[in-house]
Amino acid sequence: MDFRALADTVARDITTGKLRPGQRLPTQRRFARTHGIAVSTAGRVYAELVRRGLVVGEVGRGTYVRAGEPPAEPALAEPAEYPAGRVDLELNIPMPPGRADELTRGLGELTRDDTLSAALRPVGAVGTAAARAAASALLSRAGWVADVDNLLFAGNGKQAIAAAIAALVPAGGRLGVEALTYPVVKGIAARLGVTLVPLAVDEHGLVPGSLRQAAPHTVYVQPTLHNPLGVTMPPRRRAELARTLRELDIPAIEDTVYAFLREERPLAAYAPERTVVVDSLTKRLAPGLTVGFLAPPAGLKESLVSALRSGAWAAPGFALAAATRWIEDGTSARVQQDKRADAERRQSIVHQRLGRFGVRADPAAYHCWWELPGQWRAETFVAAAARRGIAVSPAGAFAVGSAHAPSAVRLALASPPLPTLAAALDALAALADSDPDEHAVD
Repeated sequence: MDFRALADTVARDITTGKLRPGQRLPTQRRFARTHGIAVSTAGRVYAELVRRGLVVGEVGRGTYVRAGEPPAEPALAEPAEYPAGRVDLELNIPMPPGRADELTRGLGELTRDDTLSAALRPVGAVGTAAARAAASALLSRAGWVADVDNLLFAGNGKQAIAAAIAALVPAGGRLGVEALTYPVVKGIAARLGVTLVPLAVDEHGLVPGSLRQAAPHTVYVQPTLHNPLGVTMPPRRRAELARTLRELDIPAIEDTVYAFLREERPLAAYAPERTVVVDSLTKRLAPGLTVGFLAPPAGLKESLVSALRSGAWAAPGFALAAATRWIEDGTSARVQQDKRADAERRQSIVHQRLGRFGVRADPAAYHCWWELPGQWRAETFVAAAARRGIAVSPAGAFAVGSAHAPSAVRLALASPPLPTLAAALDALAALADSDPDEHAVD
C-alpha cells in the first residue's frame, strides 16, 4: 500500500475526531504490524503526517495528534477563574496604547498633494536615499553601523527572509537553522524547494560546531532573543560562530526582528563580509503597516536585489515613505522605548505567576519558553488550555523536519492587556499543577 494512502486514512481519523488532540499514536513498529507494512514505510507515513502538521513527535514520548484550532469562545467549567473570551498567547502583536495619535500625525503629512504623489511612485528594492539613511539609523546599534549604500527593502520581514533564502540557497540546497526555529522559515523553505537542516542549540544559542557536520549552503540564525527559546547569544559565541562561517565559507542570514528590545552587537559586526541582516517594522513599530529591511555586505547585494525583484517582494512606496517619516521624527524610537518597558512589565508578570515552574524568560523578551511538568505532553496541554479559551504554541510548531520536539510550549506575551495576561497565566499555572487525566475529552 502507498504510504500516502495510509497517511490519508490517519488524517481522516484526526479530522473527524476519531483521534483526538493530544492522543498518542502507536509506535511505528506497532503501526507497521497492524497494517502489514515495513517499519520504514510506517516511518514515511508518520513523516507525512508531521509534514501536514497533523501530528508532532515529542522527545522520549512518541508521536501525538496536534491540537486543532481553539474555539472562538471558550467552554469554561468555572468562568470566574479564567479571563473572559479567547486569550491569544500564540501571536506576538506588541502595540502599547497611547501612540496611535502620534502615528496618525506622521501619516497625515503624507496626504498633502506634493508628498502623496511622491509616496505613491514605485521605489524598487533599493528604496530612496532618505529611506536608506533612516533605515541605517534604525538598524545600527552597539557600535555596528548598517551600510547605507547597501540597504534594501521588502514589503515585510517575511519577504525579506524569503528573498535572502532565495538569493543564498540554490534550489534543492540546504539551509541550516536552529533545531527549534521561527515557523515561517519552514514554510518559506518548502515553497522554495530548500531543505532545512536542524542545528544543535544550547543555553547560549546555536552551536557553531554543528555546522561542520551539517554542511549547509547558508545558515539562518536568531542570535538575539531567539524565537521561541528566548536565548541571546553571548559575544564569545558570536565570535566563534563568525570564525566557523569563515572557515566553512558559509553566509548567514541574521534575523534581528526582536533585537530592538535588547542592545546587543549583531553577528554582522563579527562577520560583516558574509552576514545579511533581516529586520522589519512589524514588532518594532506597527503591525498594520509593514516594511522589511535587508542589510547585506556589498558582495551579496545584487543577488538580493534580483531575488526581491523576481519575487515581487520590494516595499511599496507609501509604506516606505511612512516608515521613513516615523524614523526621522523620532516616533519609532519613542514607540520602541515604550515596548521595551512593556516587555519588562510582562516578563515581571511571568516571573510572579510562573517562576516556580522554571520558565525560560529573558527579562527583555516578548515571549517565554516553558518546559512543562513531567505529567504533561505539549499537545495535551495545548488542547486543555484551548478549552479554557487560552491559545498557546506547542514546541512541535517550531521543530524542524521530523525531529522530536520537547514537551514544552511558547507563550507570546505581547497581545493581551496586562490584567488579562496575569489571569491567563494564573489559569495555565493551575492547569500545569493538575493531572492531565482530569481534562480528558470523553
